[in-house]
Amino acid sequence: MAEPHASAATAVIAVIPVFDHEHAIAAMVDGVLAAGLNCIVVDDGSGPACAQVLDALAARHAGRVRLLRLARNSGKGGAVLAGFRKAGELGVRHVLQIDADGQHRTADIPRFLQASVTHPHKVICGTPVYDDSVPKGRLYGRYLTHVWVWINTLSLQIRDSMCGFRIYPLAPVLALIEQEPIGQRMDFDVEIIVRLHWRGVGVLNLPTRVTYPSDGVSHFDVWADNVRISWMHTRLFFGMLRRLPRLLARRVADRVDA
Repeated sequence: MAEPHASAATAVIAVIPVFDHEHAIAAMVDGVLAAGLNCIVVDDGSGPACAQVLDALAARHAGRVRLLRLARNSGKGGAVLAGFRKAGELGVRHVLQIDADGQHRTADIPRFLQASVTHPHKVICGTPVYDDSVPKGRLYGRYLTHVWVWINTLSLQIRDSMCGFRIYPLAPVLALIEQEPIGQRMDFDVEIIVRLHWRGVGVLNLPTRVTYPSDGVSHFDVWADNVRISWMHTRLFFGMLRRLPRLLARRVADRVDA
């Protein structure tokens, strides 16, 4: 099967982490392809039913969909990181990350792509606009994470650090993940954007509608993932303290430039 590649015009490829989302993944892939992007679908140790669907998708869209299969489940973050590394091998400049469960609106992809063209060195980060399907416990928990992120970055620049719909400039991401450990599971989205911010990578926030989820499958473990996220916030807080002089200097410089 020919490997998908980004065109010279866009140099963007999508990475979709998948773990037993066999009922939603085809629609997500179709939406990504309709937006003009090739994609890397990362099978994060899915069961036979999902694996069969993914094999069929890769065969149907040969040349546009590459299936990257992990031997065992490594978590959302581990799957996305594997996709980033594969994208680096393909020589693309930007990666669009989008979840497999159908919660994100693929019709917004062109708007994200245009923002990335205008701001190529920034992370284009989705800011969710929820409907009534959002679980209230998850919604309220997100606000606590937002506060911690604002503390740990000394900034309000990151409006929503948990949204899995983003475009990343790939070079600083690859440099980061080679030099620092990043959370492998549901702590991934928050940790990577905070650490990129610490390195001076800007963020552009774009509103996007979010619906929970079309296939009824959520892998968020209320106990384990909340513990994991709390520990991540603790690590990031002490990381912020080590970087405090530099972060404060950046704030002063930003105010002078403004």
